[in-house]
Amino acid sequence: MTVRTAELLMAIATLVVSLGLMVNIYVDDLVIGWIEGRGPGAGMWPFWLSGGMALASLWTLARWFAGVTPESRSTEEYCASDTLFLVIVTALAFLGFLILIQVIGTYLALMLYMLICIRFLGGHSWRMTWSITVGAPIFVYLLFEVALTKYLPKGLPMFEEGFLFLDNFRYEWFY
Repeated sequence: MTVRTAELLMAIATLVVSLGLMVNIYVDDLVIGWIEGRGPGAGMWPFWLSGGMALASLWTLARWFAGVTPESRSTEEYCASDTLFLVIVTALAFLGFLILIQVIGTYLALMLYMLICIRFLGGHSWRMTWSITVGAPIFVYLLFEVALTKYLPKGLPMFEEGFLFLDNFRYEWFY
């Protein structure tokens, strides 16, 4: 794929996503305007940001067809095959992460994803791998569950019970 083709496909993709978000906000009956006495409606910022992204995509398409930018005229290869391989493997690992969230929970799935990306794709040392693989879920837990009191998915009941033990321990000792 050339740089020219990649720019065209990206502009089309962002335009489709933008319009899809705008339609979804409209169909879900989210208030796009201002609510008197309350402020902006729930759909105001997402709708108008999506609108801005759609306009930017249309502008990119117009410039692509006019051949104004160097990218819109470039016939160079967009991505080397080894880079493309890393992108595909990372995307598949992320898809696995999203699926595993429902099975083993956010924190264990995050640990597996970090392990794959840091050690096997990044080639970093085991010391670096384990420090980030263990540290990232702890940081996410402290940020979301402790500081923001927003509970993330824990997976199947057997995994959720382990986190209930952790939460009970936390409440006994710190509250």
